[in-house]
This record gives sequence, C-alpha cells and structure tokens, in this order.
Amino acid sequence: MRAAYMYGPGDVRVIEVPDPAIEEPTDALLRTVVACVCGSDLHPYHSLRPTETGQSMGHEMVAVVEEVGADVATVAPGDVVIVPFVWSCGVCDFCRSGLQTSCRIGGLGGPQHTGGAQAEYRRAPLADGTLVRVDVTEDDERMPGLLTLSDVYGTGWHAAVTGGVSAETTVTVIGDGAVGLLAVLSARQLGAERIILMGRHEARTDLGRRYGATDVVAERGEEGVDAVRSLTGGDGTHVVIDAVGHLPAFEQAMGVVRDGGRVSRVGVPQYRTGPIGREQFVRNVTVTGGVAPVRAWTDRLLPGVLDGSVDPGAVFDTELPLSEAAEGYRLMDARESLKVLLRP
Repeated sequence: MRAAYMYGPGDVRVIEVPDPAIEEPTDALLRTVVACVCGSDLHPYHSLRPTETGQSMGHEMVAVVEEVGADVATVAPGDVVIVPFVWSCGVCDFCRSGLQTSCRIGGLGGPQHTGGAQAEYRRAPLADGTLVRVDVTEDDERMPGLLTLSDVYGTGWHAAVTGGVSAETTVTVIGDGAVGLLAVLSARQLGAERIILMGRHEARTDLGRRYGATDVVAERGEEGVDAVRSLTGGDGTHVVIDAVGHLPAFEQAMGVVRDGGRVSRVGVPQYRTGPIGREQFVRNVTVTGGVAPVRAWTDRLLPGVLDGSVDPGAVFDTELPLSEAAEGYRLMDARESLKVLLRP
C-alpha cells in the first residue's frame, strides 16, 4: 500500500509499505476514505531529525472497516467510521470520565505502532473503544465535516469547554488555523456573543466571521494586546484560547486575558518555559486546556454535522490525492492553504 512518510524537514514522500493486518482480537483493519494534513504536522515538517527509515504521518481520518478481530463487537466490515486521533479502550476509569487521552491501555502512551492516517490502509487497535460508526456512505458530501471530528473540531470544542465559554463570557481566539476557527465556531455554539479572532489571513478571518467572530485583530505582540484591550474597555476577555502553540502566542494570551480569566491552550506547545509565575498568580488567571479527548465530544458534535446546522468542513480549502501529500504540506507551510484533505 501507499503511505506518506517524513524523512526530515520539508522531506515528505509517498512510498510503498507492507499492508497492515489484524494483530490482536480487539483490532480492526481500516481502508482510508479521507485523511488530511494537520497544522501540528508542520512542527516536524520544520524540525524533524533526519531519518533513513522515515516517520509515518497523519492522525486524522474517516475510514471503512475492512476486517475485525474476534473480540470486536461495535463495528463490522463495511461500516464507515470516524477515527479519533488517540486510541482508547472506552471502559477504564479515565475513558469513562471523558479523558480518553489518558486511557490506561491506549491514550498518548498506548499503541503507536499502527502507522499514520495518511495511508491507504491502517490497523486500528482498541476498535470498540475508539471507532465511531456513522450511518453514511463513503461518498457522502459531508465527509469533510465528519473528518474534522477526528481532531480539529473536537479540539476547538475542547478549548472552548475547558476555557469555560458561556453566554456570560467574552472570548479571544489566537490563531486563524483550522483549530482556531473551529474554536470560534464552538464558542459561538456555547453562547459567547463577543468573540475576538486574532489572525491576519483575510480568507481565514472571513471564515472566522462566518463562524461567529465579532471582531478581528490582525496585530501581534504588544500591538495585538493593546488592540484587544482597547476593544474590551481595557480589561481583556474572560477566556483566551491559544490555538497556535508557540511561545509568543502564549505570551499574547497572558496579555489579553482578563483578571480572573482562563487561558485554554490546545496548540501543541513548542516551548518548555513560559510566563506562568507571579503575574499569573496575582491576577488569578487559570491556565487550562491540553490534548483534546475528541472521542469524548464526538457524540455531542456529530448531530450538527449530519443535519447541516454547522459546517466545520469548510476549513478544508484544498483537496489532493494521497500521492501529492508532499504538495499538501508545502501549501499549508506556505499559508497558501488552510487545511488540505487527502483522498487515496
């Protein structure tokens, strides 16, 4: 089968690799319908240590079940399934509390030798606890929206929920990538009436306005902080969502959050130290967020995608065949595309 591998900074190749197979009775074998390039995939695209063996890429997909292990009960061959980006058993205490990223069997430290989602086929461990069956055909026009439920929509929702967004809160979203835009959508769904989007790519911020942003601030750094505070009477907003992950974005978040407010980080941090000290302490600012347990949010978000009341799939502005995955990375890295959908 064909799969996308990264060999170093800027070096993505689609190569032939062995087909996956059922290894455990809890496995399912998946055939990819759609996958995509994530903004977090650009971090190794910039900094991966060169490797001769390459690293399989991708963690977002919708697939068709081809085969199941003997113990799998909730999905069957022919089913279309959303594949959350973290494997989870569904029955341990962490899974039952909605924190599948800390699953005692799967989670972030669980089975990672399954290969990436940017491939024609993939083995899915812990199928019953992870996969979400959807009653659609693989040519359904809502496939881009369904694909967002494997990561970016659930991550944007997680950011808004952990940030405590409600009708009583004002919100700033830092970052106009897919997660930031879907955090805007999520904040609107949770009732926020004032949502400030910090981004400077007009096509993206236009989509942000469509999703519910009331204001757009293009400035960065201190100028951006001053602009948000000017819009909020000098106070800043109750909730700030950092959908970027770089230190300047977090510093900006701390600059625009209101005293007593919450900063929710869902952009994968690319730093080890940051401004969490006396200033955050004396201002009673809560720092929250984290890796999104998207499986916990799928049942809540799926109905809106199916009935068309929300359109998270609009974040996909480019579609390419899997064979052109390298071009997808280039387009996103150059900010020529917001998010690239891949079809085998």
